[in-house]
Amino acid sequence: MNISTFNAFKSRNYKLYFAGQSISLIGTWMQKTAVSWVIYAQTHSQFMLGLTLFASLFPSFIFSFLGGVASDRYNRYKLLLLTQVASMIQAVLLTVLIFFYDYAVWEIIALSALLGLINAFDVPARQSLVYEMVDDKTDLPNALALNSSMVNLSRLIGPGIAGLALEKFGEDICFGLNAVSFIAVIGSLLMMRLPKYTAKLHTKNVFGELKEGFMYIRRTPSISLTLIMLGLISLLVLPFSTLIPVYAKDIFKGTASTFGVIDSVIGLGAFCGAIFLASLKPGRNLRKILAVNTLVFGGGLIFFSHSTYYPIALVFAAVSGFGMMSQITISNTLIQTTVDPDMRGRVISFYAMAFFGMQPIGGLLVGAVSEWVGTPDTVMIQGLITVLIGVLLLRFVRLQERAAHSNA
Repeated sequence: MNISTFNAFKSRNYKLYFAGQSISLIGTWMQKTAVSWVIYAQTHSQFMLGLTLFASLFPSFIFSFLGGVASDRYNRYKLLLLTQVASMIQAVLLTVLIFFYDYAVWEIIALSALLGLINAFDVPARQSLVYEMVDDKTDLPNALALNSSMVNLSRLIGPGIAGLALEKFGEDICFGLNAVSFIAVIGSLLMMRLPKYTAKLHTKNVFGELKEGFMYIRRTPSISLTLIMLGLISLLVLPFSTLIPVYAKDIFKGTASTFGVIDSVIGLGAFCGAIFLASLKPGRNLRKILAVNTLVFGGGLIFFSHSTYYPIALVFAAVSGFGMMSQITISNTLIQTTVDPDMRGRVISFYAMAFFGMQPIGGLLVGAVSEWVGTPDTVMIQGLITVLIGVLLLRFVRLQERAAHSNA
């Protein structure tokens, strides 16, 4: 790690955003952990875990296009502020439901779907606004990598706290703490000093602008390839996380704390991966790093899948988290550093669709396959698919290098 690892912190607005979002994301991961544990404890069904993931992410798949257009048409700052307030209200409703009522599983799933709808507008606005928060645009890749470190540090801390809170105090405390955590990010947004927003004239309607964004992606192979690869990983591999409660409860015969520890260790590996990416010097071949780390991700999943010795399983969970981080961070960086600024919101909405939209469909698929062949074999198959994608991507990178060398 070196001084350049934190270059983006020279920008006051980004530093405020990082601080507020870090606190809020700890609450978010506490809530995610609590929801998964409550659903599995109530139903003992891997399919219901997949259905819960589907409900929380599928609305983002359906409405992220509108979120991207809204991010390009309107004030991204105000849109982000609105989505954060809406997310706080969702967490409050979940807390009230758990605390005061004899809740049903479908009610938790419905509120998860509401959060997915909010995220359809939140993600394009938040990711696009990061560009405006960074004063020196050469620090943008560093800011995006630090964003990932923030997400995964919170994933390291949040599930561990949630596991303890679930055992000592109950589910409502996890949801309540998440609601309170939004005060930090809302406060940080209110303290920012961003350039005055200037409204632009839009000659096309919403669907015309949506089509324009799609055609732009088709004309830009570097972006379309990145989105296709991310979509495949999100559909077939990333839903492995929905099966972690099965490992905690049934394979390792543990409790909510066991679930929290496994999730936290995956977060630790991902956090290390994000710091590694933040420390890279400008000019590194990100696609090659992405290919290698995809192989690392697949190998970690394969060895984790059939590990019955808990400490060894945690090691491979961390390795998986390290490799997984590149799928999200490098894909985002490749897009953000090449996209036309006027298309930023719309292209990021396609990124959100590939990342968030494929996971819920994959969650249902993985849940069903797990019921059929068993959880360990399902995760092993996901690891093998990841290795195959990594090999294909590495082959593509080498073909690019040979072409560049022959043209030199």
